Amino acid sequence: MQEAILSVSEVTAYVKQLLDRDEVLQQMVVRGEISNFTSHRSGHLYFSLKDEDSQLSCVCFRRAAQSLDFAPEEGMQVVARGNVTVYERAGRYQLIVRFMRPDGAGELAARLEELKARLEAEGLFEPARKRPLPLFPRAVGICTSPTGAAVQDMIRIMTRRYPRAKIVQFPTVVQGEAAAPSIVQSLQAAGRHEELDVIIVGRGGGSLEDLWAFNEEAVARAIFACPIPVISAVGHETDFTIADYVADARAATPSEAAEMVVPDQRELLDNLVVAGKRLRGGVLSRLQRASDRLAAVADRPTMRQPQIMLEPWQQRLDEGIVLLSRELDDLVSEHDRRLEKAGTALTALSPTAVLERGYAICQRGRDGAVVKSVAAVQRSEPVRVTVTDGDIFADVTKVSAN
Repeated sequence: MQEAILSVSEVTAYVKQLLDRDEVLQQMVVRGEISNFTSHRSGHLYFSLKDEDSQLSCVCFRRAAQSLDFAPEEGMQVVARGNVTVYERAGRYQLIVRFMRPDGAGELAARLEELKARLEAEGLFEPARKRPLPLFPRAVGICTSPTGAAVQDMIRIMTRRYPRAKIVQFPTVVQGEAAAPSIVQSLQAAGRHEELDVIIVGRGGGSLEDLWAFNEEAVARAIFACPIPVISAVGHETDFTIADYVADARAATPSEAAEMVVPDQRELLDNLVVAGKRLRGGVLSRLQRASDRLAAVADRPTMRQPQIMLEPWQQRLDEGIVLLSRELDDLVSEHDRRLEKAGTALTALSPTAVLERGYAICQRGRDGAVVKSVAAVQRSEPVRVTVTDGDIFADVTKVSAN
């Protein structure tokens, strides 16, 4: 029987297929020391986990690396969770890291992850609820240890940057069993303060155990309930606590919080100077443009000899007067013709004109009524007959009807 001959790629693919089907290898939790650590510019992390007897190649791709709440480094003891597979091109098996935390935190780290997930589900970390910090705070509250170096740094920085802001200290225990209740009490007192515009809560760096008070649920809920914007400033840049997620803003260090909370008056003055120069330049530029436009208008012939503008209108006025005079003459002539024609018509209808054609008007002598019928007069009754050139007075001698 002839032997089956496989290529290297076929062997590697077959091994990868076996590993990818193994349920145990798909959810591995490995403890070890980081070695050969490389942070690629792509955002992926490449390293090995080793112990006294062996080492395991690992890769943490960018999305998982961005979710880490600590900065991995050479020699650090960690606990990593992920799946084991084969990188076919190199022919080696490796752990694809989905989650990783520093080792040694043990139960505290597990509690932290559980609380973080629960508070996040309740909406305490929701970005939409975070309030903006005031640009020019009148008073800043500081909830931290009154004797630590952190508070002195914050006061020094704020006083130098913006001495107008009033600093109100709330002495707070920040480490040990009494820390969480003390932080809650200080936040509540600061929240009731009428002058405060913003609050800084935090402390200097330390181990996970030292910073644990800022991971307590009571502290998280006190920050969430505070009516004044809160800046969390706990530990060093790589330290993250629950307080950082709940607060309206996170500062990597207390010193950074002091720089965030107040503006730098020197920068403000410099900006005012620059803005003043820009404003002055803008006004002068607009004045110059307006002056140029005015000069251009003043240089026009019509401005040097204004009568030039009036002459065409004077000519049009003269033409209009002549035209109007003609139209008025025509209108008067037309009315004269119509009046004459009406007078002629009235004259033709005048009783005098009728009399001139041989007719006469007969009126009774007793009352002057016009006689229109023979029945209107009686025999011997005096009448008056009007003709074109006078009146005839007579007595009726005979009445004869047609």
